[in-house]
Amino acid sequence: MPGTSATRVPRLFNRSTWPEARRIADILRKETIGGALLLAAALAALIWANSPWAQTYQDLRAIEVGPAALHLNLDLATWAADGLLAIFFFVAGLELKREFVAGDLRDVRRAVVPVAAAVGGVAVPALAYLAVAGGTAARGWAIPTATDIAFALAVLAVIGRSLPDALRTFLLTLAVVDDLIAIIIIATFYTSHLSVLPLLAAVVPLAIFAVLVRRGVRAWWLLLPPAFACWALVHASGVHATVAGVLLALTVPVLSRTPRGGTGNATEGSGPAEHFEHRFRPLSAGVAVPVFAFFSAGVGLGGLGGAAGALSDPVAMGIVAGLLVGKPVGILAATWLVARFTRATLDEGLAWIDMAGLSVLAGIGFTVSLLVGELAFGTGEAAAPVKIAVLAGSLTAALLATVILRLRARVYRRIHESETADSDNDGIPDLYQQP
Repeated sequence: MPGTSATRVPRLFNRSTWPEARRIADILRKETIGGALLLAAALAALIWANSPWAQTYQDLRAIEVGPAALHLNLDLATWAADGLLAIFFFVAGLELKREFVAGDLRDVRRAVVPVAAAVGGVAVPALAYLAVAGGTAARGWAIPTATDIAFALAVLAVIGRSLPDALRTFLLTLAVVDDLIAIIIIATFYTSHLSVLPLLAAVVPLAIFAVLVRRGVRAWWLLLPPAFACWALVHASGVHATVAGVLLALTVPVLSRTPRGGTGNATEGSGPAEHFEHRFRPLSAGVAVPVFAFFSAGVGLGGLGGAAGALSDPVAMGIVAGLLVGKPVGILAATWLVARFTRATLDEGLAWIDMAGLSVLAGIGFTVSLLVGELAFGTGEAAAPVKIAVLAGSLTAALLATVILRLRARVYRRIHESETADSDNDGIPDLYQQP
């Protein structure tokens, strides 16, 4: 039992407030479904790309659509990477802003752990990649730096349904923060050319979008034109177009201007950001990310010999080292340092082996890793080792995390039963109970 305020020690991964836990549970359900769709799309692409009809897959990726007059006659693979993933980063931006404005992470003590872990989980994989690959392959240093939350939650849905809500929240927040770091990296290091005029012109539709959402406009037919114009101008500037998704998200207010009262059901987070997040998260998780995975994951393996040969490439070895070694080491080291300097302890019932399992699971770097791989090495033959390494590293991370977390399944069930009992006593249903 905790003592007095004078003797109470800070806790890592203590439970969230109930409103926040309810919101996180809703996000996790949607992302878990999206993860299953992502895996199905990636598997379909792999089967097709290694079938006798492999050329038809490549032909499909190369089909160009869009107005040539606006320089938007892009192939389907590019539309998926530049267009659909802008939706993904728009939702990530909304989630990040809401967490720090109205979520539990506005408390610095709660925010420092996942933020520090995300930074460690970006820096150490990059160093691991450079140590193994280096040389002319250094351009791919950012490939193993981002966690694929949809893929990771799909794994948790199978092996960790009783995982404590604090660990689930930590994984979600870590993934959102390192997605933001990833988009900063993409904008800074993977812009091959920069046209200033289109970039400056993008401020105009961005400002129009900001004014509309701040005035309470939610009609898609009014918001879509300035949003698309902002995306198109950022694309024309040479900065990766997904940056537009984050910029648009950061203009959306989190807090509602509608006064509380009446039913008393309003919350701080029930503003435009939460509305757009509810509207676009299913589109992101259920359409944008799976379609991108379908167009990016298809790579000819060339049989076991071909796959083994690709994995012996220095780029592939660097990616695998970053995902399987760099990610868990970076996240664990950063979390341990926070605990060390704040003299915090893990919450009751949790152990560092739980943190190790979660850190290994964060080595699933599917979606953004494939995106950065395409930016670094293109989509030709040079990209084959990248895709194979990302697939192999992510799958291995999932399997290793499964083994580690399953060892603690009995402990998680006990904690889960305690959380469920508490929620029932408070009149709140079990957030993770499957219907």
